[in-house]
Amino acid sequence: MRIGYITAGAAGMYCGSCLHDNTLSAAMQRQGHDVALVPTYTPVRTDEEDVSIDRVFYGALNVYLEQKSSFFRHSPAVVHWLLDRKPVLNWVSRMAGSRATQGEQLGELTLSMLQGEEGNQASELARLVEWMRDEYRPDIIHITNSMLIGMAGALRRVLDVPVFCSVQGEDIFLDDIGEPWGARVRAEMRAHAGDVDRFVAPSRYYADHMANYLGVDSEVMTIVPLGIKLEGHATPEPHDDAFTIGYLARICPEKGLHQLVDAFIELAGQRPKARLRIAGYLAARDQAYRDDRVDWRGEVDRQGKLDLLHSLDVFTMPTVYHESKGLPVLEALASGVPVVLPAHGAFPEIIYWTGGGMLVEPNSPTALAEGILEMADDAEARCGMSAAGRAAVHEQFSDDAMATATLKEYEKVLCMN
Repeated sequence: MRIGYITAGAAGMYCGSCLHDNTLSAAMQRQGHDVALVPTYTPVRTDEEDVSIDRVFYGALNVYLEQKSSFFRHSPAVVHWLLDRKPVLNWVSRMAGSRATQGEQLGELTLSMLQGEEGNQASELARLVEWMRDEYRPDIIHITNSMLIGMAGALRRVLDVPVFCSVQGEDIFLDDIGEPWGARVRAEMRAHAGDVDRFVAPSRYYADHMANYLGVDSEVMTIVPLGIKLEGHATPEPHDDAFTIGYLARICPEKGLHQLVDAFIELAGQRPKARLRIAGYLAARDQAYRDDRVDWRGEVDRQGKLDLLHSLDVFTMPTVYHESKGLPVLEALASGVPVVLPAHGAFPEIIYWTGGGMLVEPNSPTALAEGILEMADDAEARCGMSAAGRAAVHEQFSDDAMATATLKEYEKVLCMN
């Protein structure tokens, strides 16, 4: 099977969706399929081997300039080609990481992108369709998230192949756009939802949420649980007497790190030797959010991530919003680290399927502190959760299991066409 998987670069940071798309594509390739992982906006950044093609469509500079200038929309093709070169886009990524960007400022651009052939980036879509039609010729198109749904109609019509679209947390960005753009963006997404043969969600919670958001029937929303690369996730080793709590996610208010810091202060009175270790990407807009009371390790590569996880007794990611995926949670469980999570979003499903931790009241530092303290005080229960969570992830949530389930969904739709 030939699969054109269109992903979105995250301006130089490690992004859960990029990691997921790259891991899935690599696993499908290992199973014998021809997968072209096609980056858009910026090159993909992943802590595993990058399997994306050596080309970027919808380059960030072209997309921005086409939005701002009608003259640029009709500039020579060589200009667009030059601005889509990876060295240029990597430079743009570094610049983006040093500037604050608010979601509402991108409302007009998001709407234009969703308008597809009618939007200001129509020439970008034409180049992508032409490459798919003339050079790659896929059997399936898979789009990384519903904010790119505006390209689905043209791809489906010209290539005459089924189009899949993942939904994996884009509502966080969409909710920040603000009005009047928010309502217009949602209406445009709903207008294009019929151009997609199947939507793919990582959890039941998010499947139901996005079916309602996009106004589609549940029959076109399928669930493929996340999978991770298991290599390196070793059996946990005993630690010293300092109880260590860990966090691995982007450093920002949405992920709830401030609640963890407050919880840590509460429990430190009973566990004075307890340690808190965190790692993750810190954007310019969130620099003031950094707190010197914790051991912050910055953005870590794969080995740094594994080293962090192997040093922990318990893991938490107390998101303020309803998490759609929970990729770092699966990684912690794979390393035998039990978890304490807020009881919302996809987290109840993860705990149900793995038995690897406990749920606490959301948005409550006190409840989080009590949950972590309960873990610290009950070594037997903690060890049981460690073993159960690790076994469940290694048996059910591998990258190969994710690839097999995804390919099965492709085959179902191909058989219907």
